[in-house]
Amino acid sequence: MPGENLTRDEAQERAALLSVDGYEVSLDLRSALGDIEAEPRTFRSVTTIRFRCAEPGAASFADLLAPSVTAVSLNGKDLDPGEVFDGSRIRLEDLRADNELVVDAQCAYSRTGEGMHRFVDPEDGEVYLYTQYEPADSRRVFANFEQPDLKAPFRCEVRAPEGWTVWSNGVGELVDGVWRFAETKPISTYITAFVAGPYHYVTDSYARTFEDGTTLEIPLGAMCRKGLAPHFDSDDVFLVTKQGLDFFHDHFDFPYPFGKYDQAFVPEYNLGAMENPGLVTFREEFIFRGKVTQASYEGRANVILHEMAHMWFGDLVTMEWWDDLWLKESFADFMGAFALVGATRFENGWITFANRRKAWAYRADQLPSTHPITADIRDLQDAKLNFDGITYAKGASVLKQLVAYVGQDAFLEGARRYFKRNAYGNTRLGDLLSALEETSGRDLATWSRAWLQTAGVNSLTPQVILSAEGRITELAVLQEAPESHPELRPHRVAVGLYRREDADGSLVRYARAEVDVVGPRTVVEELVGVDAPELVLVNDDDLTYCKIRFDENSLATLRERLGDITDPLARALCWSALWNLTRDALMPARDFVGLVLRFAGRESDIGVLQMLHAWAHSALVHYAAPDWRAEGGRLLAQGALKELRLAEPGSQHQLTWARFFATVASDQADLHLLLHLLEGTAKVDGLDVDQELRWAFLEPLAAHGVADESLLAAELARDDTASGKRHQVRCLAARPSAAVKAQAWAQVVESDALSNALVEATIAGFTQPSQRELLAPYAAKYFAAIERVWAERSIQIGMDVVKGLFPSLRDSQETLDATDAWLTAHEDAAPALRRLVLEARDDLARTLRGQACDTAAGS
Repeated sequence: MPGENLTRDEAQERAALLSVDGYEVSLDLRSALGDIEAEPRTFRSVTTIRFRCAEPGAASFADLLAPSVTAVSLNGKDLDPGEVFDGSRIRLEDLRADNELVVDAQCAYSRTGEGMHRFVDPEDGEVYLYTQYEPADSRRVFANFEQPDLKAPFRCEVRAPEGWTVWSNGVGELVDGVWRFAETKPISTYITAFVAGPYHYVTDSYARTFEDGTTLEIPLGAMCRKGLAPHFDSDDVFLVTKQGLDFFHDHFDFPYPFGKYDQAFVPEYNLGAMENPGLVTFREEFIFRGKVTQASYEGRANVILHEMAHMWFGDLVTMEWWDDLWLKESFADFMGAFALVGATRFENGWITFANRRKAWAYRADQLPSTHPITADIRDLQDAKLNFDGITYAKGASVLKQLVAYVGQDAFLEGARRYFKRNAYGNTRLGDLLSALEETSGRDLATWSRAWLQTAGVNSLTPQVILSAEGRITELAVLQEAPESHPELRPHRVAVGLYRREDADGSLVRYARAEVDVVGPRTVVEELVGVDAPELVLVNDDDLTYCKIRFDENSLATLRERLGDITDPLARALCWSALWNLTRDALMPARDFVGLVLRFAGRESDIGVLQMLHAWAHSALVHYAAPDWRAEGGRLLAQGALKELRLAEPGSQHQLTWARFFATVASDQADLHLLLHLLEGTAKVDGLDVDQELRWAFLEPLAAHGVADESLLAAELARDDTASGKRHQVRCLAARPSAAVKAQAWAQVVESDALSNALVEATIAGFTQPSQRELLAPYAAKYFAAIERVWAERSIQIGMDVVKGLFPSLRDSQETLDATDAWLTAHEDAAPALRRLVLEARDDLARTLRGQACDTAAGS
């Protein structure tokens, strides 16, 4: 639609012209009930906006994505909707100093997770609604000025079907059949929210007395679909919520500013969660239907705290435009881990951060689309794609480096000043840096240029020179940068030295030095004269953001003794470094798989173990030589089954090895074992094959032709729920049949009948590593279809299709050439679409380099 993709220049021009005094939004959601009819099913949305104009007589526009507009009134004058509304914008001319705009529209319910999403629960036929807006989908629900720096208070009312409950950002009450909500503080449009339906709702409360004697009371609520209520452990959700509120009140010195605190776990959600003030939304997969490991509970707690941190970083103080998205996402990612370790039972949260979050950042930062943390966001499509590993995980990693650089106390005091100065306002990079400079006494301009305004990841390698007596004569840290991004940065790092000291052969740290690494070579004077190490770990304690490399002696030690490192964070850092070597084609995939087989069984941290399984599988699928894949898969399956049988009965390690065994099982004996475990004719002592594990076993059985349609239908009858339907759809698409693949492709690419969750499930089932030849015809079809899909479908579905169906399993030079040909022929395609294809091309090129490395190792 014309004007749907708002540009930064347009937003800046409008912000200079307009200021918004308030919104009144009235929605009628009574049309949500009933069977699904021909799309689009609509609801009535009436919006009144009061705003000022700095230049009376000027023109501007309001945003609205809606099938139709019934009436538009500006300053009491009725306008012709057919003339002023083009499908995405409402033209506003001859504005006064003070204005009132009233828009009466028919807005569409969504099945893509954007705007007002409508979900029908197949289990009981109940209808559930929720909204998701970031970065710019509130205009799908009500008319507004859709940009983060035009904040305003919101007053809302909703008419809903009888028996429903409705929630919004403010406290609500049902008055004469209408849900009316308290006016909000000034907030941005993208964090307004509605949740409506027959949700299961649990309440609690939080109270805090501050040093000055004032008391803060916050009503707490948590909700989910009725079908998930038996699995909803709301007590744990509330426990983490209260711990987080205590932690942030202790450190931020600014009371939670948005009244109540509801948390909604909603179906078919595209994101992990969203920080709507007073009404945080989460994907309902955070309610666990079966047994999961502590890593899953830790992950949920981290997300709860991440979204809570946004109440200050993002909601209270908001970036002016999406260039400074890091001002909220990087801080929330860092603060989520910081609070996790400081306030909850998950004291090893920094290990997960080092192992999992940073892996996301390292991958994103080596793509051709890498960008500075403070990015150049030209428009809304750019913004949508920048919710990535750089904005989140690299930004958080850099903040961890900043804390090491300025000190934790100075960092937190700077944050406190930042909140108080900019409460309910909008900021840029300089606003935060100036507060931090005041509290730390450091000039952060150079630091900011190096870390926030350049892209790419540095590598740090130790260089050790020993004396004849076996002592360190010199230990230096070498810093390198890729040609594409040659910036060398200042790093505050700890260098740890490890050796065997205990009788059991454990590798322990016996010396450590902190140093500022500057330039290409930095000598660590403090370690001169120390006994020779068996392992040198630069970036010990994970203070900075870098790729860790090893000297030859250290690498040899890891090959033989990785499992002997006693410190779990040091061990996790070594695993992460070895995975980066594998991705960079500096270590053969078969060597990494061998290390996992040899040492993963000794890994104590369950989150690290799960990551090792994911990496080992990725090494096999993408980086192993094609003629070694079958052997590698057999070895991984044998190793997983061995560890499954050795694991403590009923333990989370046993569950993790069971899931990994299912992932890599491929020969008939292994597949039949899975089938017998499903049927109950085989057992592993202590392993509870619950419903979620049953589906995990069924996918490989379906992919290898053991589980047919009738078996999957029987399983759905056993688990006739929304979750079960998603699992069944994925398994159906996984079957090794040309007809199945053709049907799955048509359902996703040629039709928009599936909801976002079922699109995701179908794509996941379609792309099976064991079916490379079966998927071969779809490489050409992919390149023929993606521009049309991008133009016709919502950006979320477009992203799912373009990323999920790229022919990465057709890993050949031919596919690389076809990708290059498409990019050459489509230089004028949407920049966001080209970015996704460029990223997939880079992954494929990396795959081919990794396979060449592994082939050479096997020859």
